[in-house]
Amino acid sequence: MGRKSVSVNLSDLAAALAQPEYITVSLSVPKLTKDSFVDELYKGINDVCKDFNVKVIGGDITGSDKVVISICAIGKKVSNYLTSRSFARKGDYIIVTGNFGASAAGLHSLSNFVYAEENLINAHLNPMPRIKEAAFMTKLLKENIAAMDCSDGLIDALYKIALNSKHSVNIDINKVPVLKELKTYCKRNKLDYKTLVKWGGEDYELIFCVNEEIYKNLNPELFTSIGRVLNKNTNPSIIVTDNIKQENITKEIFESNSFNHF
Repeated sequence: MGRKSVSVNLSDLAAALAQPEYITVSLSVPKLTKDSFVDELYKGINDVCKDFNVKVIGGDITGSDKVVISICAIGKKVSNYLTSRSFARKGDYIIVTGNFGASAAGLHSLSNFVYAEENLINAHLNPMPRIKEAAFMTKLLKENIAAMDCSDGLIDALYKIALNSKHSVNIDINKVPVLKELKTYCKRNKLDYKTLVKWGGEDYELIFCVNEEIYKNLNPELFTSIGRVLNKNTNPSIIVTDNIKQENITKEIFESNSFNHF
């Protein structure tokens, strides 16, 4: 819990191409909480902070009926250019970090008490903020770009970019990077791994829409191209290509499948 609470907030800084500097930790716990729980929680927090050279500069501890962990992450903008969901342009390459669907499989395993490979469980419990990849991208920028971290699912992030930039997008689902263990897990448990890839959340990977010059200079070990930004559209959609089939994800399909915070 300590590690994940920090990592998911550092992921937001990575999506803004900001260098993480500090965090504050606000913790609320029930009266009978054991000291060992708090010790382990802060051990996880400190482990991630050490990994990314982040300092804990304050916070608060209060009592409550349930455990509540609130992290405020503070970063420094190191580029003259901005990131926003609204900056996607026709012809941009859609670039992602890491792999997708593993966290959803890990959650399925933990929720249903069925076996899953360790890296699937770890993907859910201990996501990796893509600070290194964000720093690499920052060095290539010569203009503003569309960017977002993927916390609520790949399609969720793509749709929000499409909606804000008013451009439809097309991805090839077979180009989206996945772990071989994800396919094995889904086959064993009669699940469609592509559904987890599209709609499963908490991957915390980064998504960028970049021009051809940036695309040609990307490190293929850090980034994968999965599609392109299409024409401007006042009612944008996500076109998902799967071999010869195409799925057109409209607003109605998105709203019936995506996670709603409210």
